[in-house]
Amino acid sequence: MSGTRPPFFVYGTLRPGERNHDLFLRGRTRSEQPARMPGLVLHPGPGYPYAVEEAGGTATGDLVTALPAAYEELLAELDALEEYVPGDPRNLYERVARDAVLADGAAVRAWVYVAAPSVAARLRASGRPIASGEWHGTTADAPAPGSG
Repeated sequence: MSGTRPPFFVYGTLRPGERNHDLFLRGRTRSEQPARMPGLVLHPGPGYPYAVEEAGGTATGDLVTALPAAYEELLAELDALEEYVPGDPRNLYERVARDAVLADGAAVRAWVYVAAPSVAARLRASGRPIASGEWHGTTADAPAPGSG
């Protein structure tokens, strides 16, 4: 996806109505549309969710398209928020390109932050997935991987 500016698929604290939406996205987006992302299973975390890549799962979220003038700065800020550094083995999240599906069935390639391999392995082994695929409004959070 070099040279392109794909939208972002958000499924947690960056969704409308959640705490990081206004801090990072308000006034910087061209559109925000409900979407889902096949191949992801959501797990509650310490106040925010993790998306784990897993066949058969589907996460609910929003497809956020940044204003062109805000894109590069927003991408850097979201990477920092998610503590994502390309190639760093200490990452909790990895930013990957996957297809989001809009309400009309259209697939759109988007950035999504998924649990890094070590975090995903712990969640697959001992986590409890959110069966609905919807974190928005979830109040019961589990301890962070490895903290319990």
